[in-house]
Amino acid sequence: MWPWEHVIVGYVTYSLFRHLVFQQAPGGRETLAVVFASLLPDLIDKPLAMQFGVFEGGYALAHSVFFAVPFSLLVGALARRYGAGRTGLAFAIGYLIHLPGDLLSRYVQTGEVATERVLWPVEQAEGEYSEGLVGEFLEFFIPYAYDLITLDPSPYLLFQIGLMGCAFLLWVYDGMPVLREVVLGTRRRMTGGSGL
Repeated sequence: MWPWEHVIVGYVTYSLFRHLVFQQAPGGRETLAVVFASLLPDLIDKPLAMQFGVFEGGYALAHSVFFAVPFSLLVGALARRYGAGRTGLAFAIGYLIHLPGDLLSRYVQTGEVATERVLWPVEQAEGEYSEGLVGEFLEFFIPYAYDLITLDPSPYLLFQIGLMGCAFLLWVYDGMPVLREVVLGTRRRMTGGSGL
């Protein structure tokens, strides 16, 4: 999945969870947590594999259920201990939804369930990364950008664009968390904290 797909899936999942369980929209801190956590497995594994050669494939330690589940529980427990339980929950949901997202995207593209993406070290994803992190990104991104520029999108790209639109509308419905907090904080600073 592309980074923005992980962010969209993480945010939509957490927002729907918040609405169903707590009848509330996510706050700014929770939104930042879910966005960061939904990207974290790739922020760890991709550079370590593609740039530094630590892992054979870009799906290793941080994508492994053997690491992701205990790590998410630990972050959640620490957040709860310090009075930020919902932020910890947002982190856990964002991180853990990343894993099935990678499985689903591969299944949609090839029809295979690539369990090696989430079972490191029991199974290992392999890859050849001779171009480094930036080169590998560009190798995949240029055809994607071409589809956008030529206005000849694949059905998957059309689905992705539709999902982006729905996620944007949900974010607006939620009160635009993060942006809302930035605007309110700026307004408070400009008015000297009077709230005017």
